[in-house]
Amino acid sequence: MGNEHNETLQEGFYLLGFSSYGNDSWILFTGLLLMYLLTVLGNLLIVILVCLVPQLHTPMYFFLCNLAAQDIISASAILPKLLAITVSGDTNISFQGCITQIFLLAFCGDSDFFLLASMAYDRYVAICIPLRYYLIMNLRICVLMVASSWVVYVGNGIGFSLLLSNLSFCKSHDLKYLFCDIKKILELACGNTTLIEKVITAQVVLMGILPLVLILTSYICIIYAILKIRSLAARLKTFSSCSSHLTVVLLFSGTVISLYMNQESDDDHEEDNLLPLLYVGFVPMLNPLVYSLRNRQVWWASKIVYEKFKSQLCDLKNYD
Repeated sequence: MGNEHNETLQEGFYLLGFSSYGNDSWILFTGLLLMYLLTVLGNLLIVILVCLVPQLHTPMYFFLCNLAAQDIISASAILPKLLAITVSGDTNISFQGCITQIFLLAFCGDSDFFLLASMAYDRYVAICIPLRYYLIMNLRICVLMVASSWVVYVGNGIGFSLLLSNLSFCKSHDLKYLFCDIKKILELACGNTTLIEKVITAQVVLMGILPLVLILTSYICIIYAILKIRSLAARLKTFSSCSSHLTVVLLFSGTVISLYMNQESDDDHEEDNLLPLLYVGFVPMLNPLVYSLRNRQVWWASKIVYEKFKSQLCDLKNYD
């Protein structure tokens, strides 16, 4: 597994992120399984609530619904493979499987930033120019924003996949990581990878830093508008309307920035794999919890759906 290979074009890789856990693999499997189930069920609940409850048919929850869907996709791209590795001990992943992981992560990770920036802009319009809110954040604009993000970021993921599919590898195929990461793959590649590295740099600026700047700008304007409110109670009420989103932004951007800085370092320790696990599993799992625990509308919508479901069960029993 750690032997040197001759130059190959599409040979698989070995994901060795959890290779040293040995007899404790069942603990790891249990934790990963719970994380994956909570991520899928929690985000799926958000999607169902937004779709079924008309009161949640607002721009903010429309963006949240898409964010939840992409969290399910990104977690499903990584965690099932990790679960299979912990059960079977087979760390091999095919070249096609690796490219698929890279495509889904490039798509979901970048579009998450865009959706969070869109949600920040929604809060800016709602708080700073509320009289024009429904004129600016109308259904057509929201659908266009989300549809554009899907098209652009799917194209971005396809572009990375095509660039990487043409690489050849002549070094070890061992990846001391939890999943197929672009930079980790490039470290194993033969030949000139300058073009891909330039594309990655441009992508980080345009699809990572730029949305983050837009989020920060929106919240600077929001905080300035809140400070002009005289009543303390009104300030707290206004700020609470964006507290859930701000919490998710801090969780997501903090994890991504830490992960990127960790990759820039030369350290390659086993415990460094905990950070990417936070990114692909823990943060997507927390997002629906943040929006449910800190949001009365979500609790209220959950109660409505539960009562409808209970009523339908009673009707079925009476019919039988």
